[in-house]
Amino acid sequence: MPTPYDEMWEKLNLDLDAHEQLLQVLGKFYGDIYLSQEGRLKGMEYLDFVLSEVHGLRIKELQEAKAQGRRVIGTFCVFVPEELILAADGVCVGLCAGAEIGKEAAEKILPRNTCALIKSFVGFKLSRLCPFIESCDLVVGETTCDGKKKAYEIFADYAPVYVMEIPQMKQACDRELWRAEILRFKNKVEEITGRTITADKLKEAIRLVNARRRVLQRLNELRAAIPTPISGRDVLLINQVSFYDDPVRFTARIGELCDELEKRVQAGEGIVPAGTPRLMLSGCPMAVPNWKLPYIIESSGAVIVGEESCIGTRNIRDLVDESGQSLEEMLDALVDRYLRIDCACFTPNVERLEHIVQMARDLQVNGVIHFALNFCQPYAMEAFKVSRALEKAGIPMLALETDYSMEDVEQLKTRVEAFVEMVR
Repeated sequence: MPTPYDEMWEKLNLDLDAHEQLLQVLGKFYGDIYLSQEGRLKGMEYLDFVLSEVHGLRIKELQEAKAQGRRVIGTFCVFVPEELILAADGVCVGLCAGAEIGKEAAEKILPRNTCALIKSFVGFKLSRLCPFIESCDLVVGETTCDGKKKAYEIFADYAPVYVMEIPQMKQACDRELWRAEILRFKNKVEEITGRTITADKLKEAIRLVNARRRVLQRLNELRAAIPTPISGRDVLLINQVSFYDDPVRFTARIGELCDELEKRVQAGEGIVPAGTPRLMLSGCPMAVPNWKLPYIIESSGAVIVGEESCIGTRNIRDLVDESGQSLEEMLDALVDRYLRIDCACFTPNVERLEHIVQMARDLQVNGVIHFALNFCQPYAMEAFKVSRALEKAGIPMLALETDYSMEDVEQLKTRVEAFVEMVR
């Protein structure tokens, strides 16, 4: 069926037939998982609209920005300092993909035992399915795992790729390496955009991104109420959309949603019956449309009240210090803030274990579900340490590994239901 965006998608060299099939599948999946919920906040209508137009109106906005001479820079990881992109008048968009479509094409050039997230973003490019990737003037990768690191070498044959080196430890020498990478990235952004990053521009960008982090922090504080006033699925969706949407508009809209949420908390209204087990998700990021596990959990008699992941607290927990006045001071503030991220790529990673236990206690959860994508070695292996830390704190944990397919839904549901009954 023709749409107002067909001409734009054709110019972006998308496979129109395959893309239409993707949108149809996505629409049905979204309806089943999100629109079927009862008692949703009115503010979620904005998120529904964004998802319905994620490959339409938002892509049109990106094309209009490009027509004005701005550059679109895509990222795969929360380590990439968005502030530098915005300070150079660029547009930053997240590119991680959470669907199996394109897997066949990806497996022609990638090993089958590669994690689903890597296969997904490579598959989306090879199958010409993602207008965000096709809109990018630069794609920024990072060395958070060996799979991604090597996949970017292949991806570079199909798109302009720049890779940031992430330290594996957090000693003084690692900070120096990271500072050098931040400066190298600043130079690359200035080269791509043709704009010089000034102290004033960077200060403005730091405040803008911090404002988005603050509104998401407020959201997390409100959802922590007992009874919880919003489903975990809806909060996950909000966090996912934060990587795609215009940051100023998104912050304003989520602020309005939080106002609505606050009234619900004050009235003592919950989204689930009293006594519903409160669970926390921990582990790998969940990119759109990877909603499988949250849906299974929340249709198994539990509610998710927190996500310890890159699409969750790991992305918004720390702010950039806004007190710096000179460019050097602000760059150092970026270095320090981004090095506080507790990704499983670090060794040792005591900070993450401490954060998980503290978060579980603060949210008064009945248990934690640790999620790892198949073949994601950092998170799958770190699950052992997480389990021991939670066991010591007296908090039950269930470790799950899965991918984007629907083949294991019944098996996962059986394990989740048993865990929910145990912690009830």
